[in-house]
Amino acid sequence: MSKNQNSATKLSVNINKIATLRNSRGGDTPNLVQVAIDIQEFGANGITIHPRPDERHIRYQDAFDLKPIITTEFNIEGNPIPKFVDLVLQNKPTQVTLVPDSVSQLTSNAGWNTKENSSFLTEVITEFKRNNIRTSIFMDYDLNLIEYAAKTGADRIELYTEEFASEYKKGNKNAIEPYIKAANLATNLGLGINAGHDLDLENIEFFAKSIPNLLEVSIGHALISESLYLGLQNVVNMYLYRLQG
Repeated sequence: MSKNQNSATKLSVNINKIATLRNSRGGDTPNLVQVAIDIQEFGANGITIHPRPDERHIRYQDAFDLKPIITTEFNIEGNPIPKFVDLVLQNKPTQVTLVPDSVSQLTSNAGWNTKENSSFLTEVITEFKRNNIRTSIFMDYDLNLIEYAAKTGADRIELYTEEFASEYKKGNKNAIEPYIKAANLATNLGLGINAGHDLDLENIEFFAKSIPNLLEVSIGHALISESLYLGLQNVVNMYLYRLQG
C-alpha cells in the first residue's frame, strides 16, 4: 500500500444535499450560504456544488450567492453544456470539474470517454484555463483514457470511486489496486489527482493513505447523511482527521 505523499488531502464538501433539503419546502431553510460559511469555519478546505439543468438541488443563482463568501476553494462540477460554461466563466471558481452526466441523471455514474470526446474537452478546458480556472476531468480508472485526459490540457482528474466503495464495504481491499495504478500514471503524466463518489467515514482513511499524491476529495451525500447522526461540525472534523497524512 502506497503512502500518500501529501501532509493532508484537502476536503471539499459538496452541499447539493443541503440545497435539496431547502428546495423541498420551497423556502430558504436551511440557508445554503450560511451552511457554506459554517462548513468553512469548521475547517473544510473547499465547497463544491454540482448544478444540473433542472436545478433540482443547486440553482444556478446559488453559484453567484456563494461566490462572495468562499474563503477556501470553490469547485463547480457539471456537464459543460453552454449554460454551465457561461455560469463557470461568470463566477470564475477555483476549480471546474467536468462531469459527463445527462440532463435527467440522478447522480454521476461514469467518467468521461476522453478518447471519443478529446476535441470537445480540449476546447472547453482551453477556455477555462484562459480564464485562470483550474480544470479537472471526472474519470474512471481506465489507464488508456487517463492518457487521453492528459492530452486535453486538464490540470487534474477526479477518480470516480463508487466501485472501490462498493467493494470495500464487502471487505475487498484489493479493489484499491486499479486506483493506485491510475494515480501513478496520472502523476507521471503531470496530472493532479482528486477523487469522489461514495467515499465515507468508513473507507476514506484507507483510500487516502493508499492513493499517492491525492490532492483533494469531494464528499457530499455521505458526509451530510452522517451529519444527521453525528453533527455537521463533528463530521467535517472526522474527515479532516482521517485525511491527515
